[in-house]
Amino acid sequence: MTLSKQILPGATLGMLGGGQLGRMFTTAAQTMGYRVVVLDPDTNSPAGIIADQHICAKYTDEKALNQLAELCDAITTEFENIPATTLSYLETKTTVHPSSKALAQTQNRIIEKQFIESLGINVAPYAAIRSAADIDAIANTFHFPAILKAASFGYDGKGQVVCSNASDVHSAFAALNNVECVLEQRINLEREVSTVLARGQSGDITNFPVAENVHVNGVLHSTTVPSSIPEQQAQSILKIADTIAEGLDYVGTMAVEFFISTEGDILANEIAPRPHNSGHFTLDACETSQFEQQVRMLCGLPSGNCKLTSPVVMINLLGDVWGKTQPHWDSLLSQPQIKLHLYGKKEARAGRKMGHFNVLTSDIKQATKIALQSFEDLKAD
Repeated sequence: MTLSKQILPGATLGMLGGGQLGRMFTTAAQTMGYRVVVLDPDTNSPAGIIADQHICAKYTDEKALNQLAELCDAITTEFENIPATTLSYLETKTTVHPSSKALAQTQNRIIEKQFIESLGINVAPYAAIRSAADIDAIANTFHFPAILKAASFGYDGKGQVVCSNASDVHSAFAALNNVECVLEQRINLEREVSTVLARGQSGDITNFPVAENVHVNGVLHSTTVPSSIPEQQAQSILKIADTIAEGLDYVGTMAVEFFISTEGDILANEIAPRPHNSGHFTLDACETSQFEQQVRMLCGLPSGNCKLTSPVVMINLLGDVWGKTQPHWDSLLSQPQIKLHLYGKKEARAGRKMGHFNVLTSDIKQATKIALQSFEDLKAD
């Protein structure tokens, strides 16, 4: 592989997407001495309001894309729903990581699962549902319960319906407006874990430790590191994630989510071609954050050290916590072992990710206790 020239501080980096992941990338890049230009259609996007320049336009606006390419020495993205054609267009003009090809493999759940299986990696049993006839074809052979998920543009539990039988699938398919879907068999779940890695242009991979996750209503609620899984399982998970990154010829920061069944099976669930919510612990509990790694990989720099410096529990803060008033920040900030991160979003809404906090202690059980109690104390009246 031919290596690109290193892009050093003073250069300008582009970010497609202005959400909280783009915001934390922008902060990391600016801290390292780079300028950042964000392209996002929202005038009040969290990343756009702190970037050196905000191009307020759609991701398909060719004039805006040309402007971004002219301004930037390299461009990256913060979420996988940017059209892959946008990245392929920008690739003709400047350095882009991850590639449009890698992004295209992760934008559709069916294509993603087929890709993972092609690498010899296990996923939960599934069926592609593109029509009512597809449902009838698997009605007598598919093992329920299952979850019907929109194949594209689903995240944080959106576009997902639990189904107990084929009749439920028909109803759910109609409720999802008959869009292409994937029907996933529910497994005997013991726990959910994830891992974040950084892969450079040379193919070198650096791994953050495996994180153990708890979801509520399809949205990540907490992440605990170190996880409680055996070391052998952790090493297997890191190896699988590396295999996926190599299969994509990926450059950048990437996460992979996994299911671990009660039988001990490790099943790859989803690929996130970007930093991940479950990697936010790295901001305070690792020598290098996942966002600094994203900057380093984009710029062709050596990886930072991913070593864990403290046990940590991360708690997501959704708009639900706000109620009719501000959360009780005083109760949270009175505890020196807690690090608060808010995303600069103007309006708190139910289910909207507004921020997170990390609890750092020498004992993971103590960190968990503090995190859960602090979350309860934080809730607005």
